[in-house]
Amino acid sequence: MHDDVDFTTLPSGITPLGDDIFAIDTLMAGYPGITSSYLLRTERPCVVEVGTAGSAAVLRNALQALGVGPRDLATVVVTHIHLDHAGGVGDIAAMFPEAEIVVHERGARHLADPSRLMRSARMVWGDRLDVLFGDLRPTDAARIRSVAETGEVDLGGGRRLVGHYTPGHAKHHMGLVDSATGDLYVGDALGVYNPATGDVRPATPPPDFDLEAALASLRLFDGFGAQRLMFSHFGAVETVGETLAAAEEELRVWVEAVRGARADSPDLDHAVAMVREQVRNRYAPAPDTLSESAEVMEVLSGVHGNVSGIAHWLDRVAADQREAAGADGAGQDSGRG
Repeated sequence: MHDDVDFTTLPSGITPLGDDIFAIDTLMAGYPGITSSYLLRTERPCVVEVGTAGSAAVLRNALQALGVGPRDLATVVVTHIHLDHAGGVGDIAAMFPEAEIVVHERGARHLADPSRLMRSARMVWGDRLDVLFGDLRPTDAARIRSVAETGEVDLGGGRRLVGHYTPGHAKHHMGLVDSATGDLYVGDALGVYNPATGDVRPATPPPDFDLEAALASLRLFDGFGAQRLMFSHFGAVETVGETLAAAEEELRVWVEAVRGARADSPDLDHAVAMVREQVRNRYAPAPDTLSESAEVMEVLSGVHGNVSGIAHWLDRVAADQREAAGADGAGQDSGRG
């Protein structure tokens, strides 16, 4: 690793955050302000989040500008395997052959063999997949380390990155705490933060969204006493308590809005229209300079996707309730002999 880097003349898209941490805008689909990667430039350099396959070259060039060469990177960690976070893992693994790849155990097999994940993604995104994400390429299974409820990444010098299982957004999601700084890498557990407006809005995609799990993950985060929240979408946030509270409020508002809309009609398009009307004034519009980026974020985590995920969860809850009621009824009948 080169130590003679002039951090005062870094390329645009790289933001020094102190404590040997750098935020890197990975320019998803060529647009700024959508996906953040983070370099912890410690004794054992570590990258958190890699962005899409289309962003791999952007990330490699940023790391090179920060003095991290192909043989220097020790670890790559992804909070979960959605393609806007982990789509470039296979490419980055090839570019940095010494790096260990760390992921939650429920996502590890998809990094080794992405075929099923990519088929599903192609069904959802169609031709937009190539423009937005590109192809997740396989990573040698021997280089992948999976973690369960908790796991640690050695950053050198006694500094650690500690992973904590945090489902709700996805079943393969984890948050990460820097032992030296208290920085908390939140993935998508809190949703999407807009640094231009200060708004945070939920990310509740199908098929994994689960309100109770999401709220439990937020409570876990709240107990860490974090110094900053490091959003994958987008950037570092110092108003930790306020942002955690806002994330919980937005989750509850959206779920109740979908619940209310479905009480009127089970039609998904009706729910999307009703929820869009109810929530559109909760968030400030993006500045004109970021309008195209905002459109991409709307595709990634907009009203349609969020409503679909919440509706899917509500259907699961209703099915579980019916099953439980049926089991109770059967039990009562069997006791009537």
